[in-house]
Amino acid sequence: MQLNKFVEYLKSKRDYRQQIVHVERIPARAARYASLKQPLPAALEEALRQAGVDKLYLHQAEAINAIRDGQNVIVATSTASGKTLVYNVPVLESILTDGRSRALYLFPTKALAQDQLRSLRQLTQHSLRHLSFGTYDGDTPQGTRRRLRQSAATLLTNPDMLHVGILPNHSLWSNFLAHLKYIVIDEAHVYRGIFGSQVACVLRRLLRLCRFYGANPQFICCSATIANPAEHAQRLTSVPAVVIHEDGSPQAGRQFVLWNPPFVDAAHTTRRSANIEATALFVEMVRHGIRNITFTKARKVAELILLYARDILTEEAPELVPLIRSYRAGYRPELRREIEQGLFSGQLLGVTATTALELGVDVGHLDATVLVGYPGTIASTWQQAGRAGRGVREALNVLIGLDNPLDQYFMRHPEALFGRSPEHALVAPDNVHILMKHLPCAAYERPLTSEDEELFGPGFAEAMVQLERQHILEYRNERWYFQGIGYPAEKVSLRSISGNKIAILDESQNYRLMEELEETTALARVYPGAIYLHQGESYLITHLDLNTGIAYAAPVEVDYYTEPRETNQVNIVRAWQQKKMPTSEAHLGELLVTQQVIGYRRLQQFTDTVLSEEPLDMPPQSFTTTGLWFDIPQAIRHMVEKRGLDFAGGLHAIEHAAIGILPLFAMCDRLDIAGLSTPLHPDTGCAQVFIYDAFPGGVGIAEKGYALLLELWQATLATIQECPCQDGCPSCIQSPKCGNNNEPLDKVAAILILQSLLGNQRI
Repeated sequence: MQLNKFVEYLKSKRDYRQQIVHVERIPARAARYASLKQPLPAALEEALRQAGVDKLYLHQAEAINAIRDGQNVIVATSTASGKTLVYNVPVLESILTDGRSRALYLFPTKALAQDQLRSLRQLTQHSLRHLSFGTYDGDTPQGTRRRLRQSAATLLTNPDMLHVGILPNHSLWSNFLAHLKYIVIDEAHVYRGIFGSQVACVLRRLLRLCRFYGANPQFICCSATIANPAEHAQRLTSVPAVVIHEDGSPQAGRQFVLWNPPFVDAAHTTRRSANIEATALFVEMVRHGIRNITFTKARKVAELILLYARDILTEEAPELVPLIRSYRAGYRPELRREIEQGLFSGQLLGVTATTALELGVDVGHLDATVLVGYPGTIASTWQQAGRAGRGVREALNVLIGLDNPLDQYFMRHPEALFGRSPEHALVAPDNVHILMKHLPCAAYERPLTSEDEELFGPGFAEAMVQLERQHILEYRNERWYFQGIGYPAEKVSLRSISGNKIAILDESQNYRLMEELEETTALARVYPGAIYLHQGESYLITHLDLNTGIAYAAPVEVDYYTEPRETNQVNIVRAWQQKKMPTSEAHLGELLVTQQVIGYRRLQQFTDTVLSEEPLDMPPQSFTTTGLWFDIPQAIRHMVEKRGLDFAGGLHAIEHAAIGILPLFAMCDRLDIAGLSTPLHPDTGCAQVFIYDAFPGGVGIAEKGYALLLELWQATLATIQECPCQDGCPSCIQSPKCGNNNEPLDKVAAILILQSLLGNQRI
C-alpha cells in the first residue's frame, strides 16, 4: 500500500478518534555533487568505482578537501548522507601514500563499530585487500589484539576501550600513536552530558600521548545536525574544527505525522496509553506490508509492544508473527546481528526497538518509523525518522505524543518541531568532579605538568589541589605523579560520575552481579520495593545495604512499575551571574542540593493508574551543582493572592512545566534536570524558582536555560495556557517525580505569574 493511502486508511477506520493532529509533508531533495581539488590514488578511485561511487556529494567533497588541507572538520549532515566516505577516503588515501600512517576510529557502541567494519571491508575487498584493519574492543581475542597492535593501519574501537585498554598501556601502542594521523569520531552528537564530558577528557589524554610520541593527529568528526557543531567539536576534542553542514545528499519525500492519543475522560486530564496506540499502528503497518522500526524509550516497552502485537497477529494473521522482532541493548551480539541482517535483507517487516537502533547501523530500506514519545532532542528525532526512506524512497514517520508537557507542546505547536533549529550539544570537560577522575589516569600514563592546564581547562588547578590533599597525586620535580596502586582508569566508568557504586546482585543466579549504578542516582532506582528493569526483565529490589553498596534483586512477573517520590532542599552557595528581566531578576550560580527518597508509587503498566503509595526512610544525598533561579517580586505575590489564587501552587506549577520544557532548548533528557520552588527561600527571603543540573558540578544545562530564560518562560506559558484541562494535568503542570504528590498546584496562578514575569500583565 502507498504510504499516503495508508494514512487515509487510518483515518477511515471505525476506531479513529482524530489522533492525527498534524501532517508535515517534507519534499524530496535532489543530490548535489562536487569535485575534489586533486585526484585520488588510482587504487582508491577503483575501489570507490567498484563500490558504486563515481562522484561525491557536495559535503563529502568539501570535507575531504578540508581534511587534505590539514584542517580538523566536523560534518553535521542528515542521517544516511554518506558521512562514512568523508573519513574512509582520506584515511585510505593517507595509508596508500604512506604505509606507516595510522587512523583511530571511535564509535559509541560496539555494534556500530562492527557495522562500519563491514563497510570498510566492502570498500577495500578488491583493489585494497592488502590493507590491515580491525575492531579492538572487549570481544576481541587476545591473539587478535596483539596482531592489531602491531600491524593494523586502521583501528575501530569505542571510547571505553580507549580509556581503559589502550591509554594505560600506551607503551605497547607507541608505534601506532607515533604515526597516528587521523582520529575519527563518529556520531559526535552522542557525546554530550556526563558521557560526553568524560569522553572529552579521554581525548585530551590521547592527545597528550600522541604529542609525547611526536604525532599531532587531525580530528574528523561526524554528527547529526546540532546547533553548535563548531563549539561542540572544540569542547570535545580541544582543537578548533571547520564545520561542513551544507548537505548534498538526495532526500526522499516524507510524511511526518503527529499522532496524539485521545482523551479517555470528560475532564480532558487523561489520554489513552501511547503504548496501546503504538501497538495498533505497528500491527497495521505489518499487516499492510509496511516495513518499519517502532522506537521506544524503554526496553520493557519495546518488549511489551512486541508481545501485544504477537497476540493480535496470532489471532488475525498468524503467518506474520515470525516477521516481527524486538531489538535492544542487552541481547547477545549474535542475536543483534541476526535481527540487523533480517532488517537489512528484508526478511523482517517490523521491529520494536530502543535507541540501540537509532545510530547508523545499516538496516537497509525501511518504509516507516514510529516514535513512541518525543526522543528528547530534535537531533534524535531526525536520527530515528531518518532510518526510513533512505536514498530516494518515500517514507512515513509517526510521532506519538506522551502525556507530558514537552510532547504535548509539540502536538499543539508543530512548527516548534519542524521549524526549530536543533539543540546545543553540551559538554563540560573542565568539570572539577570529572577532572578528578581523569587527571589521575593522565598522571599514571605520564606525569602531569603545569603545561597540561591549557589542555584540560580552567578546572585543572582546583582539581589538582584536591587530588594533592587526598594524596592521590604527589608533586615533585615540577611534576605530579600518581600515588595509588594499580591503574586508576579501571575504577572510572565513562558513563557515570560518582565515585561510589551500588552493585545489583541477582538472587536467583547465585547472587550474580547484574550491573553497577553510581550512588548519586542509585537511591532513586534501587530502593526496597522498586521494580528494576534489566535487559528487558523485571526485578524486585528486596533489600538495599548502603554499608556494603549492594542491592539485592529477584526476578518477578508484574504488571506494574514504580516511581520514586523525592524531596529536595536547595541552598545557594554563590551566585556567578545575575541579570535584569522585565519585572524581576535571574541568577546563575553554584547550589548545594540535598535529595531524599521518601517513598514510591506503584503504577499499572500502560494505564499508569496509581495502585498504591508506599513510604520509605532513605538517607539524604547532597552534592553541589550549577543552577539558575529567578525571583518573584512581592507585587506579583500580592496580585495573585488578591485574586484568591494559590501563590505557592502557581510557583510549583511553573517549576514543573519549565523543567518539562527546558529540553526543548538544551540537548538533555528530562531526568537530567531538577528543581525547587518556594514562596520564601531562607537564603534570600524571596519567593523563588530553582532549576538545576541533576549531576554533581553540572554539565551546562542550567547555563543554557539561564541564557534563554525569556524564551523558556514564553514556551512554558504557552504549554500551560493551551492545555485543554481545567485545573492541571500531566500534559502541563503535573510531574510524576514530584515528592509532594503534585500539591499544591494552581494552573491559573501559574499563568498569571508567568504573564507578569514576561511583562505582559500589569502588576
